[in-house]
Amino acid sequence: MLIHALHSRRRTLAVAVAGLSLAALCTSPLAAQGATAPYRVIATYTLGGDGGWDYLALDTAFHRLFVARNDRVMVIDEQSGKLLNEITGLHRTHGIAFDYHAGHGFVTGSGDSSVTMFDLATLKVLGTTKAGAGADALIFDESSGHAFSFNGGANSASVIDGVTGKSVATIPLGGRPEFAVSDGTGKVFVNLEDSSAIVEIDAKANRVTRHWAIAPCESPSGLAIDVARHRLFSGCENKLMAISDYQTGKVIGTAPIGSGVDANRFDPGTSLAFSSNGEGSITVVRENSPGKFAVLQTVSTAPGARTMELDRESHRLFTVTARFGAAPAQATPENPRKRPPILPNSFELLVLGR
Repeated sequence: MLIHALHSRRRTLAVAVAGLSLAALCTSPLAAQGATAPYRVIATYTLGGDGGWDYLALDTAFHRLFVARNDRVMVIDEQSGKLLNEITGLHRTHGIAFDYHAGHGFVTGSGDSSVTMFDLATLKVLGTTKAGAGADALIFDESSGHAFSFNGGANSASVIDGVTGKSVATIPLGGRPEFAVSDGTGKVFVNLEDSSAIVEIDAKANRVTRHWAIAPCESPSGLAIDVARHRLFSGCENKLMAISDYQTGKVIGTAPIGSGVDANRFDPGTSLAFSSNGEGSITVVRENSPGKFAVLQTVSTAPGARTMELDRESHRLFTVTARFGAAPAQATPENPRKRPPILPNSFELLVLGR
């Protein structure tokens, strides 16, 4: 009940903010501050621990940041940056999502093509169900009460019941999915990395309803949504943010970003869109007039900081990275991309604010 009440208040606030007109947002003190005050790194916390990382997810009920770390999920206090606990025994973790009504959390594992459900209050694992091959990005859709696992190896989405944690449907997507978002009213949108397109899913009927190309975007990964203006923000490998109008299914603008993007976020309180780039930057984009987008700021972070999360209440951003050794001279089957080794216990959390 506590989780439900906290979430309901936050959801009411989010809907109220999202429902503001463009003129109201542009004249509000918050929007004015967002337009003028630059972002910067305001805190860095060393977390340590071995292994790589992927998505971040913010638990708004308990103010905890969840970070996928290969064979586990780190749970961090949002305010202090301290490690609170870990969910262990997982296999190449990626996406994390929360069902506040049921009090459950979910995490994907590409190592065993699974979705694991845990108790959001105690972090105790409650069960695991099979998803498609390469289970990666994960979101929870409130309108259907389902979590959606996007499976890069199977070109599909697995639909998971938020109460039971069991798979209830599989949706063929016709391409390799990356990140996804929900509009909260029954539509889910997902980037297709291999065809540079967006697929729209009916979250209640569990079927694809639309598909559109997002050229000149190439290999989209991160995705964010502005429900008030019906915008989707795709982070593209060719150093672009492609913005679609999801009512018309058309790209309406682009903005330049840094290289190595893997996450996008949108803040309805400031009307700013963000791209986290593995080169060591976050690009801040603003819609100056309908369909006209421009870079407001490029914030220096650190190399490898490619994933990101946003706190819509405090307007702070979170990203993680580590320090690296020298890259190998030759590729190997275990390291085909010649990625540099992560230095022991150098993993850290960066907090950005204004």
